[in-house]
Amino acid sequence: MRAAVISRQGTPVAPNVQVVDLPEPKPGPGQVLVRTEGSALNQLDLWVGRGLPNLDTTWPFTGGCDGCGTVEAVGTGVESSWVGQRVVLNAAVPVPAPPVPDVTPAGVDLRLIGEHDPGTHAEKFVAPAANVLDIGAADPVEAAAFALVHLTAWRMLVTRAQLQAGQSVLITGIGGGVALALLGICRHLGCTTLVTSRHQWKLDKAIELGADYAVLDRGEDFSREVRGLTGRRGVDVCADSIGKAVHLPCVKSLARGGTFVTCGATTGSDAVTDLTRMFWNQLTFVGSTMGDMDEFRQVISLLGCGALRPVIDKVFDASDAADAYARLESGDQFGKVAIRW
Repeated sequence: MRAAVISRQGTPVAPNVQVVDLPEPKPGPGQVLVRTEGSALNQLDLWVGRGLPNLDTTWPFTGGCDGCGTVEAVGTGVESSWVGQRVVLNAAVPVPAPPVPDVTPAGVDLRLIGEHDPGTHAEKFVAPAANVLDIGAADPVEAAAFALVHLTAWRMLVTRAQLQAGQSVLITGIGGGVALALLGICRHLGCTTLVTSRHQWKLDKAIELGADYAVLDRGEDFSREVRGLTGRRGVDVCADSIGKAVHLPCVKSLARGGTFVTCGATTGSDAVTDLTRMFWNQLTFVGSTMGDMDEFRQVISLLGCGALRPVIDKVFDASDAADAYARLESGDQFGKVAIRW
């Protein structure tokens, strides 16, 4: 089968991406074999290619944690009725912790398809049957582009930040997949949205998509502008994945009792914060990553009924996978970069 592999670790990643022939994977116990129809890229694909700390990647490696396709075969313990169904993947596989005497189990650990195990950028991939959902006649490329970013955004806003309809939300770095998913969910919930970007053209596109206010990030403290747009009140929730470069302005943009929720730190994790503002204004800081299958069902149902749709920047043919990586790596995309298989 054809697969888009990263041949070796390095920066930039795109020159190391090659389309090669690999043996077809076999579904193990509890797994399904999926013939890929669409896959989509995430920042994680670049982080894997650059090398992640404490992760011993064997090169070449097949990335991809977003995929959609048709089940061709099943492993032992899986109902044969899965065969022929079009499914979409939740790449976050829970890893149960072994019980230890006198130790209370911690939170659920995750193993990610496309990071720890071979991913979806191939003509076929395997995954636990428990991690796929039947999506019927949905467009496979659109479903692949929708899955992980909307799951991540849904967990950030609904589960972790406990966003309520009609509240105000600041979304940083509009144009990325997660940021645009956050915008779509906020609009679905009737929230007032403020978005930031370093590029005016991305802000203009976000306004076309329904963002209420746009704030140009000039590399300075934008909190005063956010407060000016909210009657000096600030926002109820700030949803961020940028990290260090914008953390303090985000905190200063929150209203009393507001919530800062983060799913990433692309500009660095060693941010300067304001603890005085945090305790005096009774702010809540929460972390969030991906989501479980209950959350996946919730957000996929909104794709199925047409309430939410992904913003897709460009769809590449599988033979041009290196160009897809280059597009994402350039930072010039607005929306998801996808591959049709």
